[in-house]
Amino acid sequence: MADPTRKARLVLVIPCYNEADRLPQAAFVEYAYRRSDVAVLFVNDGSTDDTAGTLQRLCATARGNLATLNLPRNLGKAGAVRSGVLAALQREPEFVGFWDADLATPLPALQEFVSVLDANLEIEIVMGARVRLLGRHVERSAFRHYFGRLFATGASAVLRLPVYDTQCGAKVFRVTPRIREIFGAPFRSRWIFDVELLARFIACSGDRAWERIYELPLESWVDVPGSKVKLWHGVQAFWDLARIWWNTPKS
Repeated sequence: MADPTRKARLVLVIPCYNEADRLPQAAFVEYAYRRSDVAVLFVNDGSTDDTAGTLQRLCATARGNLATLNLPRNLGKAGAVRSGVLAALQREPEFVGFWDADLATPLPALQEFVSVLDANLEIEIVMGARVRLLGRHVERSAFRHYFGRLFATGASAVLRLPVYDTQCGAKVFRVTPRIREIFGAPFRSRWIFDVELLARFIACSGDRAWERIYELPLESWVDVPGSKVKLWHGVQAFWDLARIWWNTPKS
């Protein structure tokens, strides 16, 4: 296969664990044919179903800008995303990002993220925010919404940053030395690594880190059935949040 990321301006990492029956394959193939400047790197996170075979067949149908990285064992979303981003950075793209495999955030929204980066050269991180506003299509269960608001309050306190939605699975980064640094070491948390990632960015950016982060309210986000996130992950999330707070430098 030709190098799928050689000329890509953006390399998008898609972490996949047991996604053989959930992956919206047609949407990825259509996007690959429409956008030659975006390369998609699927990371098979030690899946136990036919995800590896599904991804192999999917990538074979595209024109070279879909590729797969197979991990020998399950690392969790944090490890899968980090492995994919490190592989993507080797291609020296202008931007790198990660996106949920179920496409709760549709792929065409990527252009909005890139437009923010193009228009604001000081911005290094663009994060999707699931905000239910009139005129937007954001479907989220009541439990996940209210739990998310509670968690966001805790995350804001830990980060000392008025962030609305740390956990949205749609994020794009400008490739800078700081971005390379924050992905350099393994994350302590398997599930809320997004908070850890932001804590690292703040630590290496100084007092004005907030000027380099942009939250983009999504036009569309739909809670897709079959999520790997379970109730006990919520308990683990608050424990991990406490650990991140403990390891965050205090001024």
